[in-house]
Amino acid sequence: MSDIQEKISEEIKSARDVCSTDGNSADSCAAAWDAVEELQAEASHQKADAKPKTNFETYCDENPEADECRIYED
Repeated sequence: MSDIQEKISEEIKSARDVCSTDGNSADSCAAAWDAVEELQAEASHQKADAKPKTNFETYCDENPEADECRIYED
């Protein structure tokens, strides 16, 4: 599980605790769930930003010794 997924799980537990306590107001409950929603949105953005590897990149990962995969530095 990634760090952000762990954080989301922690925030969900925290939000449930906040909302189940009778002494807390509806505002604090809503704020707790807003924090969960923000983390979920960030996780979604990170997933959308992840660029899939091309076939060539996959090939070079599997065959780093191939001539076409050599990297020359200046």
